[in-house]
Amino acid sequence: MKLRRTMTTRRAMTAVAITTGLVLTVAGCGGGDGGDSKSDKKSSSSGPAKDVDDGDSGKEAEDSASDETLAEVKGNGITLTVTSAERDEGGFLTVSGRVTNGTSGMWIASEWRSDENELKKNGGSLAGASIVDASGKKKYLVLRDTTGRCLCTKFEGGINQNQSADWFAQFPAPPEDTTKVELQVPTMPPAALELSEGE
Repeated sequence: MKLRRTMTTRRAMTAVAITTGLVLTVAGCGGGDGGDSKSDKKSSSSGPAKDVDDGDSGKEAEDSASDETLAEVKGNGITLTVTSAERDEGGFLTVSGRVTNGTSGMWIASEWRSDENELKKNGGSLAGASIVDASGKKKYLVLRDTTGRCLCTKFEGGINQNQSADWFAQFPAPPEDTTKVELQVPTMPPAALELSEGE
């Protein structure tokens, strides 16, 4: 009888110990997962937030870099801004920026046309622009295709009052050792430019 009672007691104690162990194990696992989930959630929520911040910073830096003004000249109510002057791999120099019409009406860029008969068909454009390499004593005209059309912006339809438009013009690139040139556009003062290498 005593032996039976002892065995029953031992079995009950063993069952209690096993049950307690299981409960603690499940609680431990659950608590661990909960903690990990929280830390995962924290790190995952802070991760993307950091990425978004970095992205915004990168975008701001990119915007400010693309908006960097290399030169700005004004004449007859027109503002010509140069934001890039890069050598291309093919031996070209691409100059680009924005033009703003500060006159009292529509501006059609007729005064920027080239005097060359071949380029007159371009109408209002940057066909009359040139690059002057003072150190090399050379002047480079806007490139044109086989049909005589300039590799430059054509201001078709003109630019309305107080409006702006992007522009570009391509020229033969000066020698590698030439780092500074002047952009000359008819009726505008010369714009001194520092050249950069394209990526």
